[in-house]
Amino acid sequence: MRLRLVAVVLSLATACLAQNRNADKKEWIQLFNGKNLKGWSPKITGYSLNDNFADTFRVRNGLLQVRYDGYDEFKERFGHLFYKTPYSYYVIAAEYRFTGEQAKGGPGWATRNSGIMIHGQDAATMGKDQDFPISIEVQLLGGLGKGPRTTANLCTPGTNVVRDGKLFTPHCLNSKSKTYDGDQWVRVEVKVLGDEHIEHMIDGEVVLAYDKPQIGGGAVSKFDPAVKQDGKLLTGGSISLQSESHPIDFRKVELLDLEGCMDRKAKNFKSYFVKAANNRCKF
Repeated sequence: MRLRLVAVVLSLATACLAQNRNADKKEWIQLFNGKNLKGWSPKITGYSLNDNFADTFRVRNGLLQVRYDGYDEFKERFGHLFYKTPYSYYVIAAEYRFTGEQAKGGPGWATRNSGIMIHGQDAATMGKDQDFPISIEVQLLGGLGKGPRTTANLCTPGTNVVRDGKLFTPHCLNSKSKTYDGDQWVRVEVKVLGDEHIEHMIDGEVVLAYDKPQIGGGAVSKFDPAVKQDGKLLTGGSISLQSESHPIDFRKVELLDLEGCMDRKAKNFKSYFVKAANNRCKF
């Protein structure tokens, strides 16, 4: 009897340990499948949604590439590749590298420059000639081989944020990252907590943080005024990757959803969730 009781206790302890391990295991969602652009939609200035002009966004050798070999000149044809699902509380991660030469006619500031747009407007609400989605931009910059040039910076097309308790209205803000010259791979992560707080991270280190992302400010044109509701807090939105005239590769784009079942008794409880969505619980 005593041996049977010990066996039952050990079995329960093992099951509990396995459940705890499962709760701690991070389940990254691969937004880029390494094969094609399934789940993604391009929107390029001057073209309709899903018109991938000159094969700007493409997949080659397992890489999501942004290229301009089909352009005569860039002509301010800024592009964005939108993922199909909007998110609110999450970590977005991308591994990228700059390569090659900038497209002819690309603006000087766009050399070795791209970005991940978060909390963005729905691609379907963008004007045909709109240049950037109203969004928060995690600016990706490559070094120029002559002095410091940080990456994982902040830019704000049609938005503002709060820094140190005050509304921050300049268009861009540099992070405290180091400079990445050449064609080396860089992993950037962004922790997004709805309309509360956002952190940019490189190599696990927070290099920039701010609060209360919201619609406002300038640096975006040809938008529908009904979409730009200045002062409205951004609780979530679209995710997109930029084309700004310099070739860039992405070998990984993945997301860790921080919103989910927070009932510890559920099979799909995760210890890292920060926002409850208990309608998703499975028992």
